[in-house]
Amino acid sequence: MKPPAASVEPPAAAAELPAPSAELPASSARWYRKAFADLSPLRDNVDYRRVWFGQAVSSIGQQMTAVAVSVQVYDMTGSSFATGLVGLFSLFPLVAFGLYGGAIADTVDRRKLGLIGSAGLAAVSAVLAAQAFAGLGLVAVLYAAVAVQAGFFALSSPARSAMIPRLVPSHQLPAANALNTVSMNLGLTVGPMLGGVLIGAWGTQAAYLVDTVAFAATLYAMWRLPAMRPLGDRRGRASVLDGLRFLREQPNLRTSFLADLAAMIFGMPRALFPAIAVTFYAGDARTVGLLVAAPAVGALAGALFSGWVGRVNRQGVAVLAAVAAWGLAIAAFGLIHNLWLGLLLLAVAGCADTVSMIFRNTMMQVAAPDEMRGRLQGIFIVVVAGGPRLGDFESGTVASLTNPATSVISGGLACVAAIALLAARRPAFLRYDARHPTP
Repeated sequence: MKPPAASVEPPAAAAELPAPSAELPASSARWYRKAFADLSPLRDNVDYRRVWFGQAVSSIGQQMTAVAVSVQVYDMTGSSFATGLVGLFSLFPLVAFGLYGGAIADTVDRRKLGLIGSAGLAAVSAVLAAQAFAGLGLVAVLYAAVAVQAGFFALSSPARSAMIPRLVPSHQLPAANALNTVSMNLGLTVGPMLGGVLIGAWGTQAAYLVDTVAFAATLYAMWRLPAMRPLGDRRGRASVLDGLRFLREQPNLRTSFLADLAAMIFGMPRALFPAIAVTFYAGDARTVGLLVAAPAVGALAGALFSGWVGRVNRQGVAVLAAVAAWGLAIAAFGLIHNLWLGLLLLAVAGCADTVSMIFRNTMMQVAAPDEMRGRLQGIFIVVVAGGPRLGDFESGTVASLTNPATSVISGGLACVAAIALLAARRPAFLRYDARHPTP
């Protein structure tokens, strides 16, 4: 049945948090809440549960496609530079449409925007499956497909993120944000490994086809949502420039974005994984899947066991320390050519990235007013999704001029150097205190 046309108002906040489970002693229940993710948003909100499940399933499919495109381009060309260009072709749509996607999400029905974006992503996956079955062997088709895919993602992702406060009560928002991180990293973990298995057994067309079918879960979740039109007088008045001006005037928020860019541009050797699988470990597509999944395994562990982060007040220090840990782990990965140690180091890097993301998101949510969150989310998409694409280009270029090991090691050390420079130039960020937040 088609959902009702009326807009959804934000749910009323509960008066108090749910009581500890009656099945556990109070002290045990408190320990459990501090150590593990709170599942109450999934239990209490059917719309959020559908959206969360749909995003988890489609995320697995999209990560399978990302591995398949990387493997297919490398098989066609044998070039790390050509593989790195995949990131560059998706970068420009992410930047252009990501900035406007946040503004659009503040002016239209977010349900419709999410539905259109999901349908577009499913169509691109179907095109990729068709070209793989046909055996076209045209790298240009893959580059064009990832560009269109990035455009649909950038347009719809801010709307999907902005839906969350309309789906769950305010006291469950922190738990819902943590669950979104779990969902994302579940896709990053399962998707590459499953993609590697499917590609190794039946070719890239199998991964593309499964991804296309997986979008049914997201399309169903979006279809069942009620309308989510702008609240109050915000309709038609959101400006991308206003969001950029706001970010420019908030030094702590701006520094958190720069720290993440340093990690993604210099410390993300994702484009090199096909070459690393062969040159470091004499592996195949299954090895590529393991390498891509390892950071997500660490990130998922960091998200599941993140109860301690609520007790950290010096969040600026925590962000810089986490990003520096990421860079050091990546540099060590380039030095050590043992597969299991390499996977462990990538997992450590992924855990550090999740810690950084938790604190950066918290700082952004505290500092940004509601009317700016859609546009800041658009900028956030540009940084989070566009940064790794620049990293693909940077690592692929350096590897083509030197070798994959040099590219990985130099990138990790460059990340650490960039963080040291930010710490020296932004001492106020080091003093950021969650008890007295200053954007």
